[in-house]
Amino acid sequence: MRTTLAQVRSYDRSVQLLLVNQFTINLGFYMLMPYLAQHLSGSLGLAGWLVGLVLGVRNFSQQGMFLIGGTLADRLGYKPLIVAGCVLRTVGFATLGLVDSVPALLAASAATGFAGALFNPAVRAYLAADAGERRVEAFALFNVFYQAGILLGPLVGMLLTGFDFRATCLVSAGIFAVLSIVQIRALPARTADDSPGRDAGQRGSVLSQWRSVVTNRPFLLFSTAMIGSYVLTFQVYLALPLEVRRLGGEGEFGTVAVAVLFAVSGLATMLGQTRVTAWCKDRVSPGRALAAGLLIMGLAFAPLLAATALPVPGGGPGRWLLAAVPPTLAALFLAFGTMIAYPFEMETIVQLSGDRLVATHYGLYNTICGIGITLGNLLTGATLDAARRAGMSAVPWLALLLLGLVCSASLYGLHRAGRLTRPSPDPEPAVA
Repeated sequence: MRTTLAQVRSYDRSVQLLLVNQFTINLGFYMLMPYLAQHLSGSLGLAGWLVGLVLGVRNFSQQGMFLIGGTLADRLGYKPLIVAGCVLRTVGFATLGLVDSVPALLAASAATGFAGALFNPAVRAYLAADAGERRVEAFALFNVFYQAGILLGPLVGMLLTGFDFRATCLVSAGIFAVLSIVQIRALPARTADDSPGRDAGQRGSVLSQWRSVVTNRPFLLFSTAMIGSYVLTFQVYLALPLEVRRLGGEGEFGTVAVAVLFAVSGLATMLGQTRVTAWCKDRVSPGRALAAGLLIMGLAFAPLLAATALPVPGGGPGRWLLAAVPPTLAALFLAFGTMIAYPFEMETIVQLSGDRLVATHYGLYNTICGIGITLGNLLTGATLDAARRAGMSAVPWLALLLLGLVCSASLYGLHRAGRLTRPSPDPEPAVA
């Protein structure tokens, strides 16, 4: 951690603030969201389909609006979108704790989702611009702060929710309110035009900007290949907890074992991210690092696949070990693969954008991967159910392993073909 803090201090104040901002954003978000479904169904007594609707509106308003948020950031500047997103989330989270009517809950949920669509692309584009040639290292630090917020948020939320869920909402809203004020006062203004590589075309119509992004074939190929990484890493929230509870039960052991999954993932990233990135940057090209990261993410499911060949004990320590160890190993390998790939992933998006419309590229990238996560989770859930009914528990883990291998091979192929860097456009001939 001392090395990590030394690296943070080596960056400009704007980068340091963006890192702290991301930790705080995740702290405020994850102290509330894991407990929202229980509040809606328990305290408010909403039907299951209404709970799903409220949560789904939040997800759709974020994933579906990333492109809008990125476009606005490129046109209006990064700081205004970051501040607007935090202010909107302040209002949304406070409203979630103070209202009980379905229309108000839907509006608040949509506001919190749209807030993320506003500040997420802007934060990444701002960080890429101010980190300059040290973007890879900066995004490694970004992931450390990101995971720290995910790790600490649910713990704080658990303590507050045990007292009153409204307190959780209001504290989370207060965090975003303070964050908004700090950014208004301390975050330097940064627009897309401040960075090198910008041109007047960046100030054209929105449709012309979108056309330039959606016709960027290398970027679209890269985005499609990277969908698998998000489907795989999301299994820490879906398939792995389900497997723990399938074998370990719904009692105290299952709860503790699931908590260990998240702790292992977060702590591994916090302790190892900067070292892993430094090692990879010195020894392998970005394309190879991306392919290696996806390969490791796919292989993360090998312990679960191997465990299906073992007899399931009827109970006792043997069953607990079988329920906890393979999923924990999978979570650790997923974290390691993400550590390898994530900083180069963020850098590659900048490279493929040609350093133009960076926030718009990040926005579309998030939307593509968000759609992929939704479809991937539907397929994963259906496969888990079908495999259990058919007594073929190995099938989901084999499918996820193969997904990692296919995506890794795709990225390696793009790297070998030179499609992970976008060549600079030829300069226009001088006018006599």
